[in-house]
Amino acid sequence: MQDQDTNKTAAGSQDIRLILENGVAARVASVVEPVIEQLGYRLVRVRVTGMNGCTVQIMAEKPDGSMGVDDCEIVSRAVSPVMDVEEPITAAYYLELSSPGIDRPLVRPSDFARWSGHDTKIEMAVPAHGRKRYRGFLRGVEGTHALLELPDAPEGADRIVSLPIADMSEARLMLTDALIAESLKRGKDGLEPAMPEPEAVERRRSAPDVKLKAAPKPKGGTVLKPKSARAPKPDARKLHEEN
Repeated sequence: MQDQDTNKTAAGSQDIRLILENGVAARVASVVEPVIEQLGYRLVRVRVTGMNGCTVQIMAEKPDGSMGVDDCEIVSRAVSPVMDVEEPITAAYYLELSSPGIDRPLVRPSDFARWSGHDTKIEMAVPAHGRKRYRGFLRGVEGTHALLELPDAPEGADRIVSLPIADMSEARLMLTDALIAESLKRGKDGLEPAMPEPEAVERRRSAPDVKLKAAPKPKGGTVLKPKSARAPKPDARKLHEEN
């Protein structure tokens, strides 16, 4: 049950992403986030992995937290041409569009408020209270700090710690029966529909207007975005001999 006294998202402040990417993923995020916002969606996270050579995973959602199969296709069609022009990644890559899922990352203050009461794992980029790793139950937010109840707190110590969200490298809900039940209940109440099955999203990630450039056919319905092939320069000596 949420504690109204500690569940204070700064109503007057903009609810922006405070947990951000680094390196190549940050370059991708800077390119796609404005496009996603113009469509009325919100960027959650960008991940760049070595899967299938290189895979760019973009997680997005509507402001209410929902993200259906058709929504993934809409976003895919919009970001693909922008990625082609801006080229935040110059090598070949697979592009994946998906919902955050049930055991989702938390990146905004409103995420920590919305999922108050649930089991959460947090990794700090900057140590807080002498620790970098935390696991406990969310107890809302105070401004830009998440409140976490620690089951492993020493006897006599404060069980609730305040952690600056901007200093986190990752925060993610843990998949529990309570989380699954809450997700299903939100869907039935029209608050936040349950996420589509991953394979359903995967089948629709390939947008028909995305061009494949001299690439082998990808597996699993993902969209391969290889680097443009450049024609080799002609051999001047060979041309002279032919003439």
